[in-house]
Amino acid sequence: MNGGRRLRIPSPKCPMKTDALAPGQTIGILGGGQLGRMIAMSAARIGLRTHVFEPGAMPPAGEVAGMTTTADYCDREALAAFADGVDVVTYEFENIPAEALDLIEARVPIRPSRRALAVSQDRLREKRFLNGIGLATAPFHPVDSASPHAASILKQAMEAVGLPAILKTRRLGYDGKGQVRIEEAGCSADPLAAMAGAEAILEGFVAFEQEVSVIAARGTDGRIACFEPGENVHKYGILRTTRVPARIDPGTRECAFEIAAAILNALDYCGVIGVELFDTTDGLVVNEFAPRVHNSGHWTEAGAVIDQFEQHVRAVAGWPLVDPIRHSDVEMTNLIGEDVSDVLAIACEDGARLHLYGKTEMRAGRKMGHVTRVLGPATSL
Repeated sequence: MNGGRRLRIPSPKCPMKTDALAPGQTIGILGGGQLGRMIAMSAARIGLRTHVFEPGAMPPAGEVAGMTTTADYCDREALAAFADGVDVVTYEFENIPAEALDLIEARVPIRPSRRALAVSQDRLREKRFLNGIGLATAPFHPVDSASPHAASILKQAMEAVGLPAILKTRRLGYDGKGQVRIEEAGCSADPLAAMAGAEAILEGFVAFEQEVSVIAARGTDGRIACFEPGENVHKYGILRTTRVPARIDPGTRECAFEIAAAILNALDYCGVIGVELFDTTDGLVVNEFAPRVHNSGHWTEAGAVIDQFEQHVRAVAGWPLVDPIRHSDVEMTNLIGEDVSDVLAIACEDGARLHLYGKTEMRAGRKMGHVTRVLGPATSL
């Protein structure tokens, strides 16, 4: 078997905490999408209850959680009742208003921390944070697209970063949304118009051999455990497949673990994190991190002794982490939009594990589920 990174002993700055949840206590989940659904399923398996808070009707997580509150994030009365009815709160996506978090945190712990969420919500702040702890990123430059001098600012940014580059909104973009690729100066399209006045960041291209990601966890006691890095393929800005093991050498694998650990410790993090990396000739470059369970970690359901969702539940509940030993080589494929039309064929395929998210409306670009295919016993590349 091939493990991820062994459990680390906490430093003296991370004293053991004893506020562990007991079976029957409740984890609150902000967000009712598929990640919240899988967190709730894993919590139930180990005897913990879940309560989902989600503005939208009939959320996927609501089908499996013990309780669901359907209310807006500005509904202070609903937020207070939610917080008072749970023992700890976690989240399945980043774009939660700060005012809602303020109200919740005054009543119950939030894990991962507010700082981790604030850093990841803003691409510029995230890049500066990563550089500040000594990690490499793509070159970047802020662009105020609402400024009357926006065109001049963008020109300066292109000169500083180089072309080609990608202009991105600092907040709210995901799966390729809120992004415009700029190939050369003076192109006919106006990339600033696509930002619609939002604060933006211009990121230079990184010449990489492959994209990899590492899923890692940090417990309330400061211990860290990393899953094996996966190799990712994106299509139209959306993750298409993750394959484990990634085609990286042992030194690069170790560096991926060290990068994840550096981020976790710098944020005094508790829970699972997903760190996306570019493998370049000069070493690993951090693309971004997500302060939650991550799409590229779905392979853990079929390929490791513990999946990322149970590891996350254990961390936020104050339970000990599990050494994430990988027992199989696995490929995970997202089922996007019409991919689910072949769902019965996939379900009958040998070695395939199907996971659908309970979404009733199929749309182009929407993640409807995923399938993990066990390729054989764990090997090393």
